[in-house]
Amino acid sequence: MVGEYNENGVLEIIGVGVAPSNGLRRGVVVNIESTLGSVAAAVEAAELMSGREVKDVYCGAAGASVEGINSRGVVAVTGRGREITREDVDRVIEAARAVVIPMDREVLHVIPQSFIVDDQKGIRNPLDMIGVRLEAEVHIITGSVTTAQNLVKCVNRAGFKVNRLMLQSLAAARAVLSSDEKELGCLLVDLGGGTTDVLVYSDGAPYFSSVIPVGGSQVTNDLSIMLSVPMDAAERLKRESASAWLESVEPGETVVVPGVGGRAPAEVPRRRLCSIVQPRMEEIFGMVRERVEKMGHWKHIKGGVVLTGGGALVQGAAELAQDMFRMPVRLGNPITLGGLVEEYRSPLYATAVGLVLMGAEESMPPEARGQGSTDRQAKGKGKGAEGGDTLGRIADWIRKGFF
Repeated sequence: MVGEYNENGVLEIIGVGVAPSNGLRRGVVVNIESTLGSVAAAVEAAELMSGREVKDVYCGAAGASVEGINSRGVVAVTGRGREITREDVDRVIEAARAVVIPMDREVLHVIPQSFIVDDQKGIRNPLDMIGVRLEAEVHIITGSVTTAQNLVKCVNRAGFKVNRLMLQSLAAARAVLSSDEKELGCLLVDLGGGTTDVLVYSDGAPYFSSVIPVGGSQVTNDLSIMLSVPMDAAERLKRESASAWLESVEPGETVVVPGVGGRAPAEVPRRRLCSIVQPRMEEIFGMVRERVEKMGHWKHIKGGVVLTGGGALVQGAAELAQDMFRMPVRLGNPITLGGLVEEYRSPLYATAVGLVLMGAEESMPPEARGQGSTDRQAKGKGKGAEGGDTLGRIADWIRKGFF
């Protein structure tokens, strides 16, 4: 997916490319050549649609090797007059990051959850506050070094530079979750092909992240085996005719299943497809609930469940999830950014849209992100008359640096 800032400084999606994901199994590279071929094909399709040449990319990471842990750091405030500065915030986050992780793992993200100033809890932004001791609670996401290196190697050999690896569920959350849902506490379930990514938000920040090594391809595989049809035919049946919720299927409905090896196509009751798909989807949702409950985070989910990813498009998936989780469930479509809206307004593209959003934010100068020092923010506020010029310069900077 290719994004670009227009003349008004608004981010738009201008190119979407899709290719079969060969060479990956459950989010992990198992064939370098096949994976780099898939990457090159998808990027080429996006380049053709956008009319832009892509040189560097932001890449999503998944796989069962991804783990999230919560940590806390403490530092003494050293600023003049005990005023908390950006340097103090950076130091306390670095202190919270200093956890022991195995040599074969690397840190992908360190996300602040909340700060504590002299036992005053629940502070979102401690800048300019007065205090003696500053504590930070953070969520640290780690991944396998070898898995990440293999993924980066595939993208590099396809002819592109990886600016950064980002957790796929974080990207999907950036694209589909509202601020109210994050504040209230919600569960994001990203049903991918080989994996199901799980992310729990509470009080506006992630508190639990995990990856379950089962996804939509297992549903397709079940249909292929039980109906004795090739995988591509099973995938088509899953998308067009199958349902994960038996009550949504009329008793008399039938589906034509293609024959293999010269056999004639056969009519099969649609309920039979449902009897194959529903148990596997129930198993996936059951594993999600068990994983979240085991870590004690189920009590934080008060804003419901959001289903996204290609697997969420299976008919009846939301109804089944609502029955199993016993709370409201909705499908997560990416936010509208402009540009080719019809091309990407589907749960299928949630992660890609999120990667564009997160990549664009990282590419911005600190002043434009609103995350610079207090001095920079003060300077920015004094430039009201130059707002249009500033946006134009930011847009030009993004075009040159991001694409």
